[in-house]
Parts: sequence; structure tokens; C-alpha cells
Amino acid sequence: MSEPNGETFDVVILGGGSGGYAAALRAAQLDLSVALIEKGKLGGTCLHNGCIPTKALLHAAEIADQTRESEQFGIKAELIGVDMSGVNAYKDGVISRLYKGLQGLIKSAKITVVEGHGKLVGPDTVEVDGRRYTGRNIILASGSYARSLPGLEVDGERVITSDHALVLDRVPSSAIVLGGGVIGVEFASVWRSFGVDVTIIEALPRLVAAEDEESSKALERAFRKRGINFKTGKRFEKVERTETGVKATIEGGETFEAELLLVAVGRGPTTANLGYEEQGVKVDRGFVLTDERLRTGVANIFAVGDIVPGLQLAHRGFQQGIFVAEEIAGLNPAVIDENGIPRVTYSDPELASVGLTEAKAKEKYGADKVSTYNYNLGGNGKSQILKTAGFVKLVRVEDGPVVGVHMVGARVGELVGEAQLIFNWEAYPADVAQLVHAHPTQTEALGEAFLALAGKPLHAHA
Repeated sequence: MSEPNGETFDVVILGGGSGGYAAALRAAQLDLSVALIEKGKLGGTCLHNGCIPTKALLHAAEIADQTRESEQFGIKAELIGVDMSGVNAYKDGVISRLYKGLQGLIKSAKITVVEGHGKLVGPDTVEVDGRRYTGRNIILASGSYARSLPGLEVDGERVITSDHALVLDRVPSSAIVLGGGVIGVEFASVWRSFGVDVTIIEALPRLVAAEDEESSKALERAFRKRGINFKTGKRFEKVERTETGVKATIEGGETFEAELLLVAVGRGPTTANLGYEEQGVKVDRGFVLTDERLRTGVANIFAVGDIVPGLQLAHRGFQQGIFVAEEIAGLNPAVIDENGIPRVTYSDPELASVGLTEAKAKEKYGADKVSTYNYNLGGNGKSQILKTAGFVKLVRVEDGPVVGVHMVGARVGELVGEAQLIFNWEAYPADVAQLVHAHPTQTEALGEAFLALAGKPLHAHA
């Protein structure tokens, strides 16, 4: 139990990132008293070192590309260069406005914010700098950190992580990106748009290997066209400093030289030395194990966000935080379907998906029960206006609902909202085919695909 100098709350939350602050806000709405403990800034990785700053950089990269290619739209403009101080000022301005807004929300909700390094010291107690806070319920939301590989030393200068890449004060002349997942391809996309010579090294057979294979292949084709080099199916062996930067060696002895190496091999859960295991919370390779209702196995201790095995996405953390707050309040919320969480890679082109890949669907339902349909964005008016190429791919179970939607093309991330509704409502093609999509928009591509799947194509072949 807490010491005499402590305070007691309905909910004590360890971590003020996406999952933690969402849980805090929802719990406060439900008239629960809340203490939110954060050692850094509210908003966590997503707001300060992840989603928001990277997408700001990606938008700046899009502006650079549009300027460079403006003549094809009849606009004469010249890209003189990339001013990273200006780009960073723009990025930091976005972060600052969102951060102030979040602080205001937390304050208006009358949530007690505790600044400092928290540690679980009892099944109902978190200690922060010698002061103890008791929670009738505890939510672990301690987030993640940029991982490296064993023996690969990150120096923050020539060998960097995404944290360092987000605050670079210059555009490097060349870069090696170690890791072809979402983080790696997004930074490769940004840097290429800024004029950097980029090479991606990925141990798995393809880029963004968690996505549908057709999406990966489409991204690889687009990257080749953009001049982004990549080596897949080859493990990284070592990196050495050179007079001008770094030299990376992959299995087989092939070497690559560049000004810097970005280590983008994923994010690890921040759970070490926080007292979790000492209090009986089960941890596997750093991840906190939970049941489907996000309970840890220790009474009234829950976990949300990147420390829970699965997709490390801010919106997953948001939803889990809301879920746990409602669970604590006794609302018995519906269990979150992990497959129903939308996924977006904000490279050029973008990848967006929800549900099962074709391979996973065949594994689950049987190859003879699964069919697919691809609608080429070349038939979509708005995509022609945007001069983007790509597709919408639907994965369907025989005589059943669509179990996967996969999209490639400029701005397709904005279409995934409708796609996730279709998946989560287990909609049949005929259900979606009757919906009206505004013209000309890219959402029509989803509509056209479902019209074709329902047997009544308009601008596509069934």
C-alpha cells in the first residue's frame, strides 16, 4: 500500500503517450480520479519523436517533389534547395501546437499530472521520485524506444536512430537505411525527395514485409523508379567508420558507403527496471503479456500500447487506452480486433491496409475459399489528376465478406477509414456497392472495386 505521503486514485497510469493519455482522458470523462505519470513530455513518442514529426517531414518532401515536377502541371517553378532549418521550424511548430492543445485537454479534464520517472513498487502502487501514488487500478503504458542490433553502437552522429534523424540540421549527401519496415521506408522516401542517395538494407525477402505481397512489390517498383536502392534478403554484418562517413557490410561481403547509417530495425518495449516483473507482471522479451481484455494477470493491473505484443501504432494505443478506461468503469467494451486496426506507410507512394493479407486469408480459410480483386487507380479520375499510380486490392472469402483491403498510391492513407469500417462491419460486396462515392475522389476507387466484386462494374472489369 502507499506510504502516508502518497495519494490514492481510481486509476494511476504509468506513461503519458498515446495509450496513456487516451486512457486518462476517457477515465476522467467517466468520473474516475486519474494520476498520469510521465518522465518526458505528454504525448510521448508519437507526438514528439514519431508519427507527427515524421509525417511533417514527409509533407515537406512532397512539396519538394511537387516543386521539382511542377512543369508537368503547367507551373514553372524551380527547386533551389532544402533549408533544413526551415523544415525543422515547420515540423516543430506543428508539434508545439498539438502539444499545447493536449496540455489544455489534460488540464481541463482535471487529471493529476505527475512529472518524473515512475516505478511499480507494489500491485497498486507507483513511486515517483520517492513519492508514492496508490491506484485502485494501474495502467502500464510506458511505450517504446528505437532499437538497435547487438553489437551495433549508435553514436548519434554517423550511426543514428530515427530520434536523431528527426532533428538533423542538414540534408546528408547519402544514407544507408538499415531496415525496410515502415520507419525505414518512410525516411528513405523523405531523404530521396530531399536529393539524398539512399540505400535500404533489409534481412527479410521484401520491403514492408508485414504488408500484402502485391503492395510490397508495388512499393519496390516505385522505389526503383525513384532511384531508391535496396537490398533485401541479406543480413547486416557490420559497420565501420570511414573518412567521409560509414561503410556497411552485408552477408556475402557486399559493402555500401554513405555519410550516415540510419538504424531502423523497429522499436523495443520500454519495460526494463520499472518493477513490472517484481510485482508479478509477466513479461516476454520485454513485452507485457495480457489477455484480450488487456489484463496482465495481476489483479487490476492493465497494459496498453507499444509494450503489448502486436502492432506498434499510435491509434492502436489510443483505442486500447479508451478500452481499458471503459473496462475499469464497468462498461464491458467490445474486445478490439487487432486485424481491424488500419495500417498506413506514409512513403511515396503510400501503402494502406486493414484486415488480412491474401496469404494470411488463405492460411486461415483455405486457398480455395479466398479470391481477390484488383482495381487499378489508372481508372480513377482523381488519381489521374494527382498523377499517381497504384491499386485497391480486395481479399474476399467465398460467398462471404471482404476480409482484407490493401491500397497503394498517393494519399491512399486517407481512404483507409472507409476500408476499416467495411472490414469491421464484415460488409459484403453488395452492401458497399450501393454506397455513393463523391466524384471525382479517390474514394471512388474503393466503390468501383466493390461494384466489380458485386458483379456490376462501372469503369472496371469484373
